[in-house]
Amino acid sequence: MNTTLGPTGHTDTFARDSLPPPDMWPEIALGAHDYPEHVNVGVELTDRMVEAGFGDHTALIGNGRRRSYKELADWTNRIARTLVEDYGVKPGNRVLIRSANNPAMVACWLAATKAGAVVVNTMPMLRAGELAKIVDKAQVTVALCDTRLMDEMILCAKDSAVLNTVIGFDGTANHDAELDRAALDKPVTFQAVQTGRDDVALLGFTSGTTGDPKATMHFHRDILIIADGYARDVLGVTPEDIFVGSPPLAFTFGLGGLAVFPLRFGACAVLLENASPPNMIEIIEKYRATVCFTAPTAYRVMLSAMEDGADLSSLRAAVSAGETLPAPVYHDWMRKTGKPMLDGIGSTEMLHIFITNRFDDHKPGCTGKPVGGYEAKIVGEDGADLPVGEVGRLAVRGPTGCRYLNDKRQSAYVQDGWNLTGDSFRMDDDGYLYFAARSDDMIISAGYNIAGPEVEAALLAHEDVAECAVIGVADEARGQIVQAHVVLREGVEPTDLQIKLLQDFVKARIAPYKYPRSVIFTDALPKTQTGKIQRFRLRG
Repeated sequence: MNTTLGPTGHTDTFARDSLPPPDMWPEIALGAHDYPEHVNVGVELTDRMVEAGFGDHTALIGNGRRRSYKELADWTNRIARTLVEDYGVKPGNRVLIRSANNPAMVACWLAATKAGAVVVNTMPMLRAGELAKIVDKAQVTVALCDTRLMDEMILCAKDSAVLNTVIGFDGTANHDAELDRAALDKPVTFQAVQTGRDDVALLGFTSGTTGDPKATMHFHRDILIIADGYARDVLGVTPEDIFVGSPPLAFTFGLGGLAVFPLRFGACAVLLENASPPNMIEIIEKYRATVCFTAPTAYRVMLSAMEDGADLSSLRAAVSAGETLPAPVYHDWMRKTGKPMLDGIGSTEMLHIFITNRFDDHKPGCTGKPVGGYEAKIVGEDGADLPVGEVGRLAVRGPTGCRYLNDKRQSAYVQDGWNLTGDSFRMDDDGYLYFAARSDDMIISAGYNIAGPEVEAALLAHEDVAECAVIGVADEARGQIVQAHVVLREGVEPTDLQIKLLQDFVKARIAPYKYPRSVIFTDALPKTQTGKIQRFRLRG
């Protein structure tokens, strides 16, 4: 087990001191991912790219402006100087960033990283009370906030014992805020902090957090690993690629897919503050985007738009994550584009996608095989390996792994060196992995184990169903029954006859005992900002 840490560039040692005890770490197998003892991700994604000849290439597009790699390097150097010289940011200090997806947020993240800070990216929808939990957990001392979102940030700081500095920046590209004005007076050069490859660069708070938030700790090398592994080996990113997507940069899925991956390879990211499917379609058509990151629910809307003439032919890679990809969506995409949709699974704890389909190796209803350097197995409740084909808990390990910040839940996620993701899967004879459900979403009805996503996939194959979510609800006779919450396509009436038609349709496609005994029609399903359906809200 590799738990020996290299040299640090941090003078504030909070992050390293807050790592789990070495005997609670997952096994880390770095394989070919070898980086110098000192490396700074902020430098690698900007100044290094300029040195490599990408200075004139477009790095970011957003809010009406294009930014070249040279402009991005200069911009981030100025901000980094401002953070250090004007606001006293020290290597290892935690810096929170509050913004929607825009180039200014990426610039602030890169600049704070260059200054040696440990960055906490947050979503714009969070309120003061939610921000306060994050600030307290991470002991955040400095916050950078889009001026359009200052109210809740100031409320949070007002009652905080640790957050003493809130600095506004202009997310609209007009450079008319405190941080921007100070940065404009700075030189475009900055001697970045020589952070260690094993220094914590990022604290990712899990999207499913309720109550006491969980913060995952990621090193500088981890951020490079996900680019040099998944993005290079699976997506084959080139400087000609143009990325678009919906996940917030505050989540590691979005930060990887919309910042780290394009910037690592001289490509371009188009950032949308409101990444609705219609807005993404507009961007794909306008810029001829080639790589898209979003959830299956958004792809379904985009597929419908293609029937009305939307042109998505420029996309060479449609990456689906956040929710399992239903087979009907996969088939529809293949039929309309001739290209596979790459279903994958990742987690904030592991930083990004660790199991995926490939362009030349993909199947409907299948999550694929581990990304290079990762291995996976299926285990029972006792941790013992399960036979091929049996549904159990997914365990993974590889070059990244879970390290919670000061959290007793580390011992539940990491067991015997393996990361237990909280997902139920099965593996076939050839090593392909098939998602069954979140481990806490398995429905047990009259002694049968029923995976909600399988029922959802059956329902989604019906032409009248636009969206659906399946949960288990208490039932005196059966323990639980399957309940389907269904959004019907426009013009379809929510009648008792429609319920029976859907129930019979499911019975004809999968084992009859799995059919939804309760069907509830609804106008919309509750979702997170990343597009995940919030089934816990349906349970009440």
